[in-house]
Amino acid sequence: MDYRFLKTEQPEAGICVLTISRPEALNALNRDVLEELDHFTSNFPEQTRVLILRGEGTKSFVAGADIAQMAGFGAEEGLDFGRYGAKVFRAIEELPVPVIAAVNGFALGGGCELAMACDIRIASDNAKFGQPEVKLGIIPGFSGTYRLAKLIGQGYAKEMICSARVIRADEALRIGLVNHVIPQEELMDYAIGLARDIAANAPIAVGLAKRCINEIYDMDETAALAAENEAFSKCFATADQKEGMQAFLSKKKPAFNNK
Repeated sequence: MDYRFLKTEQPEAGICVLTISRPEALNALNRDVLEELDHFTSNFPEQTRVLILRGEGTKSFVAGADIAQMAGFGAEEGLDFGRYGAKVFRAIEELPVPVIAAVNGFALGGGCELAMACDIRIASDNAKFGQPEVKLGIIPGFSGTYRLAKLIGQGYAKEMICSARVIRADEALRIGLVNHVIPQEELMDYAIGLARDIAANAPIAVGLAKRCINEIYDMDETAALAAENEAFSKCFATADQKEGMQAFLSKKKPAFNNK
């Protein structure tokens, strides 16, 4: 499929950079962009070990969902749009590899929600985050009330959503919304460096670790530990486990083959 609003590139083996490119609208998410993201996740490149997600330009990661498109919605259209956006973001969250959001500029509304669907968030020092939907007479509709509370706690989530405040990158770091704040000109170099570190590890183990963390988060301790033990045991059926441990014992660099 030829994308109109997405660009892909491979700066290094195993690393894919996906750029949302709708700069005239600050990369706002309309139905067409969501459909392209849906197609991309359904046809995820097999050799990719880490995905970096970013927005075109320096002003905006994603400024939100497209208000011009939503303005005429009724309840049924709103339900359909919210369900579809949540579905696409869930697919990003469940990709088999770690996803790094490289947030440059605005990440508001649907943009903040998209960043939260990623596994790791790296922000430039000019990044701004917010869920300003209540100013428009709506609430976050792409899983924002759910993921924000899980990431930063109910108190901060309620404050951000109900006040519609936009916060700077340093505040986002303080409350745990992002992992790191990086000078704007160094953002992609840092994201690629982190992706390189991840891609160098055993891909099956990395994927199992991600899935395990996602799945056990809301389990009770007994169920969580059982799920972790099961995932742990699966690693010992892989060639990569044999390679990794033998390389360690031989003091050599492992050559993982995703098997």
